[in-house]
Amino acid sequence: MRSFPIFFILFLVIPIIEIFFLIKVGEVIGAFPTIILVVLTAVIGAGLLRQQGLSTLARFQQNLSTGKIPAQEMVEGIMLAVGGALLMTPGFVTDTIGFLCLLPFSRKFIAAKVIKRSSAKFTAGMSGGFTGGAGGFYADSSHSSDNNVVEGEYTEVEDDPVVISNNNKSDIKDD
Repeated sequence: MRSFPIFFILFLVIPIIEIFFLIKVGEVIGAFPTIILVVLTAVIGAGLLRQQGLSTLARFQQNLSTGKIPAQEMVEGIMLAVGGALLMTPGFVTDTIGFLCLLPFSRKFIAAKVIKRSSAKFTAGMSGGFTGGAGGFYADSSHSSDNNVVEGEYTEVEDDPVVISNNNKSDIKDD
């Protein structure tokens, strides 16, 4: 995956868009109301982040205690962190994206899509070949030696003492 286009968008395109919208909103409602609006979104976002974070943490702990994998809550936790950071960034575009990450209905929808997409990639990777990270792990059914697997059952038997007969004497010997 190329990181240059992502960093180009994050550090050049988004700030330019933010400045453009801040100037346009400032022209319509004035500079001081624009500043108040930006600060207000940060304050509201911080309160929403706290409430939703505690709610997600409670669901995470409940799923762990019942033995369920809290995948939805883990993805939502990441989204909450990203949304909180975006709301603290001055601007209306980042605030919009931040609120989408913090509001429960949009966050759950996006998290479900992310999980579905990730599980589909993982399943496809496991059936055709899975390459994992920096370790270079590779598992593919065509490269596996599992073609010679023999199924069966076994019973564990404890050793009995061996009796050795020597000139009508019987000696008991343990192995």
